[in-house]
Parts: sequence; C-alpha cells; structure tokens
Amino acid sequence: MTLTSSYELCRRLNARHGRSYYLATLLLPAWKRPHVHALYGFARYADEVVDSFTMRDDRAEALDRLADRLAEALAGGSVDDPVLPAFAHTVRSFGIDRADIEHFLRSMRNDLTVSRYTTYDDLLRYMEGSAAVIGTMMLPVLEPLPGMADRARGPARELGLAFQLTNFLRDVAEDLARGRVYLPLADLDRFEVSVADLGDPHPSPALRRLLAFEIERARGHYRLALEGVELLTPSSRPCVLAAYELYGGILDRIEAARHDVLGTRATVPRRRRLAVFARHLLAASVADRAERRVVVQVP
Repeated sequence: MTLTSSYELCRRLNARHGRSYYLATLLLPAWKRPHVHALYGFARYADEVVDSFTMRDDRAEALDRLADRLAEALAGGSVDDPVLPAFAHTVRSFGIDRADIEHFLRSMRNDLTVSRYTTYDDLLRYMEGSAAVIGTMMLPVLEPLPGMADRARGPARELGLAFQLTNFLRDVAEDLARGRVYLPLADLDRFEVSVADLGDPHPSPALRRLLAFEIERARGHYRLALEGVELLTPSSRPCVLAAYELYGGILDRIEAARHDVLGTRATVPRRRRLAVFARHLLAASVADRAERRVVVQVP
C-alpha cells in the first residue's frame, strides 16, 4: 500500500460512508482534503472493528493489533495496512496530539464492554474520546488563525459532540440492533420510556418527547460550535459551515418525521445537500484564491 493509494482509499471511505461530510470537504482547498479524508478514514476504520455486523474475529484483539500497527506507523515504520500510512503521515505532518488518538482508541474499546450510559455526564465522558477529540484532531488541518488555536479547541470539541449526538439520534434502531443504547437511561426514566420501546417500529408519544428533548440538547452543542468558525482561516470556513448545516439538517428531518427514527432513517435529501454546497462554493473559491496569492519581495 503506497502513501498515494492509502490516501485514495481514505477518500473513497469518506465518499461512501459520509456523503454529507465528504461533500463539505470539497469546499476545502485541494491540499487540505486528503488529510481530512485520512482522519475520517482512520476513525471509520476503527469504528468498523467495533461495529461491524459481519466481523468474526475477536474485536478487542483486532483493536490491539490496530494500535500496534499505528504505533509502528507513527514511529516511521512501514506497515501492512490500507489506512494507517495516510493517517500516520497526516498526524506527523500537522503535529496532531497523540493523546487525542489514544483517547479515541480507549473510547472504541469502551464500546466492547459498555452498552448503556446512566446519565448525560456519563455519555459525555465517553464522547470526549469518541467525538470531541475528532474535532481537535481536525483543527490543525483546518488551520486556526494565528494565536487562536487554544480558543478554537473548545468549539472544535463541541462540533464533534454535536455531530455524534446527531448520529445517535438518527441511529437509535441500528444501535439497539448492536445491543447499545446511547440515550441516557436517566432521560428514558424521566420521559417514561423503556429500552424495549426503542425496538418498537412505532414510536410512542413518550419516545417522541424524549427525542425532541435530545434534539434541543444537540442543538446546544451546535450553537457553541458555531462560535469557532471565525477563528479558522477563511478557506476552511465554508467547509465547516456546510458540514454544520448538513448534519444539523438531519435533526430537521427527524423533526419533520415527527421524531420517528425507528421506522425510517433520517437523511438530508440530495437536492438539499447540493443547495448547501452551492451556497458556500463562491466563498470557498474566493478564500482559496486569496490564500494562494503570494507576494515575493525581491531584494
């Protein structure tokens, strides 16, 4: 697996499994896109070890082998792996915090043994590693403005949390099929919803009220994340805004379906995705051209 082919595989993983996110990456300058794809590809790769319905190997051992190969790749070694060459190259190129990677892998291992979260604080501790660190790993590629890296970390974390909460709400039925519940049990009790109710293809009024509550919670994270957009270099802002709108649009679709996430999967229609892309395309082109202008002073 050459570095070029590894980056190409990550791009294809992103295009196949994260259509809205991939569309948003097309608004980035061309040189940034492969690195975003590499980060997505690694996260998807690890997630597949944990979540695949078809995997027959021991998942804990598979994660351990992935961590061993990653350590070797980050040390500059050659590894027999389709995704890690691109991911390791991106990590080294941008000085991505190794602690974030370790935290992410711990959260993946957590999925092998923990299937319920009692309170929202418990869920947040899990998502700190499974989602918030994805935001902070992306941050060096997206380029905070000079002196703004520390301030941008908080909103980047919030965007990761918002995206994952959106996934949890969209995928209630799919997660339950894997034996997992990502809605806090305290919230289920508060709205008088049982875990068994999550497997009923016809959502009850109580479940609809619970989902409405969780949507507003997710939107709180989206609002906090929006504060970070202006802290990024202009060429990264259209991509982040488009991803923000497209993922937030999933919540709109859940609401439009009267909070029925059990009988249908909420998706943003293709026409809507293309409209969001087109609306941000001009700003992306202008920012990209402005950043490519180089003034050289000849002595």
